[in-house]
Amino acid sequence: MDTVAFGRGFKALRLRKLLRQGDLAAQAGVSRGAIARIEQGHADRATVETLEKVARPLGAHITCRISWNGELLERLLDQDHAAIVEQVVRFLAAAGWLVATEVSFNIWGERGSIDVLAFHPGTRILLVIEIKSVVPDVQATLVTLDRKERLAIEVGRTRGWDAIGVAKLLVVRDDRTARRRIDQHAATFGNAFPDRIARIRAWLRTPDPARPLRGLWFLSSESQAVARQQVRGGRPRAERGSRSSS
Repeated sequence: MDTVAFGRGFKALRLRKLLRQGDLAAQAGVSRGAIARIEQGHADRATVETLEKVARPLGAHITCRISWNGELLERLLDQDHAAIVEQVVRFLAAAGWLVATEVSFNIWGERGSIDVLAFHPGTRILLVIEIKSVVPDVQATLVTLDRKERLAIEVGRTRGWDAIGVAKLLVVRDDRTARRRIDQHAATFGNAFPDRIARIRAWLRTPDPARPLRGLWFLSSESQAVARQQVRGGRPRAERGSRSSS
């Protein structure tokens, strides 16, 4: 991070809001000295939490990004995402679902892409699956998945799938950061996705139209499982339920 440029930009936003350092400090709940240090080019001495606090009254937000060997980190994340998609597709196909991946749509002016869209011919249920290989932005994830669920029947019709109901599943790459992030919003995620691994697996094998799935599935990519085995020893585990259920 260019802390000098960050400080200059931060100060420019404060002045645009006609705020003194003390005013901003009071609104953010930090000391005036913290504001001064950031503007003087020492943002690297502040915690991310502090930076988020002081950015909020300015109508700004903090974005942290990790870089590694140019674009190789992005490729690594893409590989994990693709590996999880592959596991999900194999499970669904074995359970009798028709499956399509990366399904793009443009319906009533709303555009997007569904990671995995599946149709169960016997029950005429559609399943919308969102797969996240990194910790999801809570509000954006919920809004995006709700929109795809709402449009799913129309999207399915473009593929000749005449569905009468829609279920949804959020699949998150299993790691401690993701679990901690979701635990911080347990009530929100619990309300939106009450179903966990035991019911998810049972429902996917025998869909119940009377009670559509609303699931959150922590799933490790196969590459993760191998890495864990190498680090910890023992048998790799491809999936786990939430801490509160199994």
